[in-house]
Amino acid sequence: MYLKSIELSGFKSFAKKSELSFTSPISAIVGPNGSGKSNIAEAFSFVLGEQSIKSLRGKKGEDLIWNGSTDSPRAGRASVKVIFDNSLKIFPLDYETVTIERVVHRDSVNEYIINGSQVRLRDVVELLASAHIGASGHHIISQGEADRILNASIKERKSMIEDALGLKLYQYKKQESERKLEKTRENIKQVESLRREIAPHLRFLKRQVEKVEKSLEMKKELQEKALEYCKREDQYIKHTEEKFNKEKIPLLVKEKELGKELNIAKQTLEKSKNKDEKITELINLDKNLHAIRGEKDDLFREFGRLDGELASLMRMVKKQEEGAHSDAHKTVTLASVEMLSEQIAAKIRSAKNLNDISPILKILDEVTAFLADFVDNNKNKIDNSLVTDVQKDIDHLKNSKSQIEKSLEAVKKKENDLSRRYEILKTIIEKEKDSNRDAEKDVFRIMAESGDVRSKLERIKAEEETLRVVKEDFKRELTELATLLGPAVLHWSHSVYVQNENELSEPRSAQEERRRAMEKIKIRLEDSGGAGGAETLKEYTEASERDTFLEKELLDLEKSASALSELIRDLDARLSSEFKEGLQKINTQFKQYFALMFGGGNAELTVVAPPKRKKSDVDELMENGESEKTGEAAFAEATAAEEGIEIDVSLPKKKIKGLLMLSGGERALTSIALLFAMSGVNPPPFIILDETDAALDEANSCKYGDMMEDLAKFSQLIVITHNRETMSRAGILYGVTMGLGGSSRLLSVAFDEAVAIAK
Repeated sequence: MYLKSIELSGFKSFAKKSELSFTSPISAIVGPNGSGKSNIAEAFSFVLGEQSIKSLRGKKGEDLIWNGSTDSPRAGRASVKVIFDNSLKIFPLDYETVTIERVVHRDSVNEYIINGSQVRLRDVVELLASAHIGASGHHIISQGEADRILNASIKERKSMIEDALGLKLYQYKKQESERKLEKTRENIKQVESLRREIAPHLRFLKRQVEKVEKSLEMKKELQEKALEYCKREDQYIKHTEEKFNKEKIPLLVKEKELGKELNIAKQTLEKSKNKDEKITELINLDKNLHAIRGEKDDLFREFGRLDGELASLMRMVKKQEEGAHSDAHKTVTLASVEMLSEQIAAKIRSAKNLNDISPILKILDEVTAFLADFVDNNKNKIDNSLVTDVQKDIDHLKNSKSQIEKSLEAVKKKENDLSRRYEILKTIIEKEKDSNRDAEKDVFRIMAESGDVRSKLERIKAEEETLRVVKEDFKRELTELATLLGPAVLHWSHSVYVQNENELSEPRSAQEERRRAMEKIKIRLEDSGGAGGAETLKEYTEASERDTFLEKELLDLEKSASALSELIRDLDARLSSEFKEGLQKINTQFKQYFALMFGGGNAELTVVAPPKRKKSDVDELMENGESEKTGEAAFAEATAAEEGIEIDVSLPKKKIKGLLMLSGGERALTSIALLFAMSGVNPPPFIILDETDAALDEANSCKYGDMMEDLAKFSQLIVITHNRETMSRAGILYGVTMGLGGSSRLLSVAFDEAVAIAK
């Protein structure tokens, strides 16, 4: 026995805990009307998950709970517990006994319990489905619903037969797959929508990236030229500095030595007794000559500095002029833009008061003409404000340079006068022969050599000043390159650079040519607006990666949709195959039971499709005033309708065909024959029959009893009946009585045990 017992506590009329044990293939429940017999059948539906309170003869969950009486208070909850023997593993649980319990509270909250653990309703339904049990269906036939399968529509009738054949599990899987497929298709639409949404932005970014890539190519070219320029410029500066140091150090040493010798010679002359005014004058001339030459050296250095600054500003002016002729650097004054805005606003205000399109179009043409004139008037304007400011500095430097040139001329003239007087005096002194002749010769020699050394040092200082200007220009160039190319360009000094004589002997004009080439690339970069671009590349990369991810996601979703569609087709094929095979078996048993109940005749279940509407029917609906949308919807609904089951019967000795012509008793016999046939093909663990034999006479009751005994070989039967013949077939009999307080009570008689004891 699969079904061991059912326990009711506070459920409907069962106020106290009541338990029914099912130890016989056929168990009968009897009692007077109103005693609560049918409540037991409803308790089975309740504990197995029935959600319709109406089908349990109530309006809300509270109606299922014992409401109290004069001698018994009302219950706070109702519970029904059913116990199954699972030794044959009809349930996929590793327990010998499976207990399913449902509890309802007065606030309509439900609890579901399996073997003491609280679970969800879905867990209960899935567990019961695995054993071919449901909350309602062919194995629970309630009072007054025996002929429900006859009154049902062809579609509902097919659903009942599918339930009897155990096809619900496949239908659950199919419905779940269809929900997943619908969700997958929605996801596909969303992903496609996202891809369509980002596609224009991706195309825009691609065009921007192409511009950035061109700018990067120009940057690469500029970087190559910059590295070559920086290497050569750095080598030139270092080499020139080294050359100056090599030339200057021995001259400084020589100058120091000559100074010492001169001091010794002067001391000798000063100590000489023959010292006279000519020697004093010669010494004074030497001091004056030395001072004037120092002044001349200072003027030369200032001249060199001004000359370097002037050359740097000239190059700056040239660069600004080249940039100013580029369209990308055109600027307009705020006053001119405000004037244009006021003109356009005035035209728009006048257009708002017009109702005719022709004057408005004319005003639009005038606005277009304003814009075109504004662009033409400002296109050829060149902003020379910065160039003008720099030109003022150049003019100032030229004036300063001119003044220094005049001062140099005066100093040179004074130097020449002093030198001439010095030479004359020196010639006079040389003619004098006295004891100081050797010291005087040393003085003249030392002064001559000192003049030569100072001249060379002054030349080196002037060249160093020019080199200083070159170094400052180089620093400014590095700063500008670092701004355009980033700090990486400053790493040129880390690369290996092999110096050779050809590079060192290269004329400076070659470097100037490289500088001009670099300036041209800089201007092109500024015109293209490609000085940046890292953010654009990053955004394009992110957008491309997102599009690629969505493309892969779309492919995966399409594969999933294809797999789900294939699964649904397989389930449809399996449902169709097993339904046809099961229907054939049901028909075989249905014919046998029908012939047994009626003493002959024929009965058969046939698969039929609902009549499809023709296109002309839709046209007729539209002619009668229905909308095209309503007509098309009706046509589509009728066309998509599912097939169903029709019952064809033929009674013996009567010209009766079809269910509509059967009497009430004949309908009851037909429904019983069909229900027993359905249960016999795929027997459930138990079947509950609630007064399905009420309309049978004595002869048919015997036939009904025979069919019960035949069906009891495969399923346990719990029969609620008033029929004595049916009672006689039961192995255990439960009597239900109604106490004074209105609660149901149970009495039991085990016929099988009584017979065994009697024997």
